Amino acid sequence: MKKTKPAKSPAPRIGKRPASPDTLNASNGSRSEADAFPIRIDALNREMASPNPVSQSMHLGNPMANMLRRPRRNRRTASLRALLRETELTPAHFILPLFVMEGKNQRIPVRSMPGVERLSRDLILKEARRALSLGIGSVALFPVLADNLKDAFASTSTLDDGLLQRTIRDLKNALPEITVITDVAMDPYSSDGHDGLVYGGKILNDESLPILAAMALSQARAGADIVAPSDMMDGRVGYLRRSLDAEGFNDTGILAYTAKYASSFYGPFREALDSAPKHGDKKTYQMDPANRREALVEAELDVREGADIVMVKPALAYLDVIAAVKAAVNVPVAAYHVSGEYAMVKAAGQLGWLDADAAMLESLMSIRRAGADAILTYAAMETAQRLQG
Repeated sequence: MKKTKPAKSPAPRIGKRPASPDTLNASNGSRSEADAFPIRIDALNREMASPNPVSQSMHLGNPMANMLRRPRRNRRTASLRALLRETELTPAHFILPLFVMEGKNQRIPVRSMPGVERLSRDLILKEARRALSLGIGSVALFPVLADNLKDAFASTSTLDDGLLQRTIRDLKNALPEITVITDVAMDPYSSDGHDGLVYGGKILNDESLPILAAMALSQARAGADIVAPSDMMDGRVGYLRRSLDAEGFNDTGILAYTAKYASSFYGPFREALDSAPKHGDKKTYQMDPANRREALVEAELDVREGADIVMVKPALAYLDVIAAVKAAVNVPVAAYHVSGEYAMVKAAGQLGWLDADAAMLESLMSIRRAGADAILTYAAMETAQRLQG
């Protein structure tokens, strides 16, 4: 009787590893990572022992045998990575926000902003001097005022001997090389806590402009290098520019809060200044977080009206806006790494959920990468220290 040969099993397909009980995930029955690998591990081990690399790649059917571009070559060493780094972050890119209050040798921690304090004028001077020593050449001042110094018209904002004006003179007399940036908005001085004049529950636009201009002029007379309107009233950049030029302050710059969003990330700042709105919110003048094209409209208007620098606030949640504004204008772009963005990294670090130092540095680098030429950040000092080694 003629014997029949047993049927041959079909040849295995190259690049497929047969499934086995060992390659199944016990919890869900899915294939393991090893099972998904296109080359059998045992075959790979044998071929890697071969002295002929061509044989290795050809025999195994390696689909990457002819790969010419390998981006990982440029990441092999620390010196290569530093050589080819596309974005640089240095202390010179930082603007240090400072909260100034009355008194002497006084410091009050801001509870929701670990590492940030309200400082009396004498300590502001020391902090600015330390900033300069770390390579930070610019500070932004925000005054903390008692309620009895606030009224509906922000009257104390223009006093020659006001807290902010005295602090500006202190800094410019002691440290003439430092760039002093001052905030132009009514909310620190307003009994209503809004950035513009309030009447009948509405924030008035045109009626606010003379008040803001008087504020900017007072700051310029005290020696401010740059005034920074953060109020978001329409037309205020042009109004300030004309007012400054009319009094001979042609060299006083304007850093416009161009795209300032009605954001949830401002809470710790308002605690630091005690400047939250007493009624309503700021959504009728600050921007809708859903809008990007509107930021380009604001940027075009601010540049046309004479802004020397335009700014996006907040920063991390609006990196796309920073990039879009950078591409649209021919003036420097700043970004405000705001209190809430700072505080959330600090809080997570305190809870041990992440490396706060590394996360802060990565956050600031991302803001630079998006296109910011300058960054206002409460992490300026600590980051400058780390960057200097």
